[in-house]
Amino acid sequence: MSALYTPTMLALATQLADYPFDDSLVHQAQSRSKICGSSVRVGLDLDRSERVARIGLKVSACAVGQSSAAILAGGVAGATFDDLARQFEQIEGWLSGANAPPNWPRFEALLGARDHPGRHGALVLPWQAALSALSSVQLHR
Repeated sequence: MSALYTPTMLALATQLADYPFDDSLVHQAQSRSKICGSSVRVGLDLDRSERVARIGLKVSACAVGQSSAAILAGGVAGATFDDLARQFEQIEGWLSGANAPPNWPRFEALLGARDHPGRHGALVLPWQAALSALSSVQLHR
C-alpha cells in the first residue's frame, strides 16, 4: 500500500484558506459522504463564456478531502462544466483501476489514496459538489 498522508498532501490541505467560501457566489452546492461524514460546499462564479472565474470552498473532511478540494480549486479557473465532468469520469475510472490518473495540476499528490478505498468518498466530494453547482448551467443549454 502507498503512503496516504504525505507531506505534499498535508501541505495542500492548508491551502484551502486561499479559497474562502462566499455566499455571493452564484452557483453553489454541497456534497456529503455517507461513509465518513465529510462534507464539501462549493461556490462558483462563471465568466461570459461559462468558464469558472472564481471558486470558494467550505470543507469539513479528512486531509484527503481537503487536499482534493485544494487541487480542484487550484486548477479550476477557466474550466467548463464539460471539463469538470471529464475530469470526474477520469477520477472515478482511476479509483476503480480502469485508467490512468487525471491530467489535473497537482493531482499526483492524491495518488496514494487509490489504495485506501475508505478515502475515495472524501476524494471525490469536491468534484461532485462542483458538478452539482454547475448542473443548472448545463440544464439551461
